[in-house]
Amino acid sequence: MEHTGKHALVTGGGSGIGRAIALALAEAGAEVTITGRRADPLQALADENPRIHPCVMDVSDEAPVRDGIAKSAAARGPVAICIANAGIAEGGPFMKTSLADWRRTMATNLDGVFLTFQAALETLPTDLAGRYIVVSSIAGVRGLKNAIPYSASKHGVIGLVRGLSEEFMQKRPVTFNALCPGYVDTDIVQNQLPGLMRRFDVDRAGAEALIAGGNRHQRLLQVDETTAAAIWLCSDAARSVNGQTIEIAGGQV
Repeated sequence: MEHTGKHALVTGGGSGIGRAIALALAEAGAEVTITGRRADPLQALADENPRIHPCVMDVSDEAPVRDGIAKSAAARGPVAICIANAGIAEGGPFMKTSLADWRRTMATNLDGVFLTFQAALETLPTDLAGRYIVVSSIAGVRGLKNAIPYSASKHGVIGLVRGLSEEFMQKRPVTFNALCPGYVDTDIVQNQLPGLMRRFDVDRAGAEALIAGGNRHQRLLQVDETTAAAIWLCSDAARSVNGQTIEIAGGQV
């Protein structure tokens, strides 16, 4: 899984899955641009590895996305590997979901991928190979109650990669795929535990078990499981894997 000399872009690269993928790509030799809305976690990760470079931007804001990606490409070369990982997860009953709630989720989770991929592809010569991956979710293949905007956005990005794979497959050597992990032991999951403890009157282990129950094998996934799939999709060995959804959920969804 050698990526020396390649420029990789990872949105939402300051924590969780994005952080792990960024580190793995850097360790494989890539120069990695990581993006996020907060400078501190980006810089902290950059301090760990000299091949990681921070870029503060909000993927829902078009001008900073296009400018940030263009500048990163000018500094480190065309974006040959693009991991669209940035996203938000908010929940609540459908009938209490406002249009503002809906649009906020779509702006980051769906519009953000559209903007990221388009801006990154603009840096990539038409004859250069590329690996473009979006981190979707099991919510993108089965849906989740009390998380309708999130589910719709994650279905949307799968449609995006499928359409892109059809449009590009005979024109350019770029593949587009989606990773669909189940519940992963990240800060997002850990931050949900106090609310579940209060709601269901359980301890922390009980709250974690409630979330883990959403995975077919009844345990939380670890970030390395999703990272390994991403690194494989970035490799030359996966050059004919295109327009696919890779489900990482402990069993058939």
